[in-house]
Amino acid sequence: MRVLLALSTAIDRLNEKVGYVCNILVLLAVLVSAGNAMIRYAFGYSSNSWLELQWYMFAILVMFGASYTFKRNEHVRVEIFYLILSDRGRLWLDLIGTLFFLIPACLLLSYLSWPFFMQSYAIGEVSGNAGGLVRWPIKLVIPLGFVMLAIQGISEVIKRIAALQGLVTIQATYERPTQ
Repeated sequence: MRVLLALSTAIDRLNEKVGYVCNILVLLAVLVSAGNAMIRYAFGYSSNSWLELQWYMFAILVMFGASYTFKRNEHVRVEIFYLILSDRGRLWLDLIGTLFFLIPACLLLSYLSWPFFMQSYAIGEVSGNAGGLVRWPIKLVIPLGFVMLAIQGISEVIKRIAALQGLVTIQATYERPTQ
């Protein structure tokens, strides 16, 4: 189990770094958006490449930010089940949901989106807009984002199994409502 927990720690560290990059991308997207708007209104100049760059940064932070959000246990869940479950029950619910729903769905979506990227790469797809950007790099983000989320799912499965065995404690971010 130590080896698996070390793997989980390595995955978590990777996703912390990815999350840091995503945080920077939020700032860059805001700066590009504001700069593009100011230049357009001040100088009457506009470029589709700046607008597409903003979209690309947003797509990257959404696709890669999902694994970071999952790592931090800040994702959306159906918390009505959490109201009636004990801490151990929550661990089991997380474990089953991740193993049987999240990881398979992410791997399936990654597999299905790979040809979408490959076709774009093969033809050297470029945006149809004047001054637009190359499209295949952003299409690669789709399968990679799902793989990153699946890998973080593996880390979460390892941590839940270790918690069920009493080897680690998982800090719950869900609090029962007070009455």
